[in-house]
Amino acid sequence: MTPAPDILCIGSVLWDIIGRTPSHMRLGADVPGRITRVPGGVAMNIAMTLRRFGLRPAILTAVGRDAEGDQLVAEAARMGLLTEYAYLSEDLPTDRYMAVEGGNGLVAAIADAHSLEAAGDKILRPLEDGRLGSPETPWAGPVALDGNLTADLLARIAVSPLFARADLRVAPASPGKAERLLPLLGHPGATIYVNREEAGLLCHRDFAGSEEAAQGLVARGARRALVTDGGRGASDADGSGVLTQIPPEVLVTRVTGAGDTFMAAHIVAEREGAGRDEALSRALRTAALYVSGDNPT
Repeated sequence: MTPAPDILCIGSVLWDIIGRTPSHMRLGADVPGRITRVPGGVAMNIAMTLRRFGLRPAILTAVGRDAEGDQLVAEAARMGLLTEYAYLSEDLPTDRYMAVEGGNGLVAAIADAHSLEAAGDKILRPLEDGRLGSPETPWAGPVALDGNLTADLLARIAVSPLFARADLRVAPASPGKAERLLPLLGHPGATIYVNREEAGLLCHRDFAGSEEAAQGLVARGARRALVTDGGRGASDADGSGVLTQIPPEVLVTRVTGAGDTFMAAHIVAEREGAGRDEALSRALRTAALYVSGDNPT
């Protein structure tokens, strides 16, 4: 029998095609570097980090029944992720993400998550057909949810009985999709993970730092918000107040997936009983190891 998952990771599971160079890049630059193809997507990145920490994540996503999809599902299963709840589509291609990273950080990226968006609520069927829950007995564990879903589906999730008892951990896919999360701010079980720019988009204002941004999201209706701001600090705010820490200084060698790694490490720390201060510290240390080029475990 398949073991029960410890957490559900709902959202994008795709191939990351990443070009990296140590050179600083400007518009139109043509420089030597390395190009890799690895499993990625917000939900996938979170699931992979959770698995490295010993959890059993299940991925709820859309993957095409094509060669790329078969390879992606096989790789996810090889890493120990539970893939049997994924929606496998006969007519939608497997999604992809392409990014260019230079010595000066992320230069540009394009996310092709159209198949996930087209699949819609088909990816949620295991939560209503009894495999993972139903409207009468909803899933009561942790859920990592990403903003690659459509605005309409995220709005329905915000009021759906399928998520009424979930410990909902929510992250946008990118600043361009941050406002999709607005309906989830009022969910009584939601914790929002964003960077300072995304917090500003959700609150329709600029913030000077992570502390102000986290407080702004709580004032906007979030039960709890965690806001990162690169190397300048990260804050955890709820109705009782705000906690801020500065991340360790490291040499940055990659940035794609750093926020997902932070979120996953924070979830694991709290699952293991860490308090707010220790959970934030562990998440920042794990993310620092990741951007420095190490795979944290």
